[in-house]
Amino acid sequence: MATAPKNYKPSKDESYMNKNQLDYFRQKLEGWKKDLLSESETTIQHLQEEEHAEPDPADRATTEQNRSLELRTRDRGRKLVSKIDEALGRILDNTYGYCEKTGDPIGINRLEARPTAVLCIEEQERHERKEKTLRDERLDT
Repeated sequence: MATAPKNYKPSKDESYMNKNQLDYFRQKLEGWKKDLLSESETTIQHLQEEEHAEPDPADRATTEQNRSLELRTRDRGRKLVSKIDEALGRILDNTYGYCEKTGDPIGINRLEARPTAVLCIEEQERHERKEKTLRDERLDT
């Protein structure tokens, strides 16, 4: 697969989701995935090294709380890796950068901020309003 020129940044002045833009986001997603997997491996090593039980109940509680936080963080990372893989799949099938609902461009700025985005900003806002309405209705009952 071709690579975008060094120091390349997508621009609104070029055709949307051209080869350079797709490659730029592919590299960005692959780098992000690599970092997440590396962090996950570090967490696993850290947890394996930290097998000793703390004799003091307060120290043990702190250790358990820290371990729980690390595991929740890694779980979020695992879910994010899955979303990254899905985004990489969309790059391969040339649907990356387009809204799942409308087919409209998601936009370079939104993809820069959230490379795994699947909805354009209008659809995302509509989705969030709908979720809030449903949540509020459940609270009222």
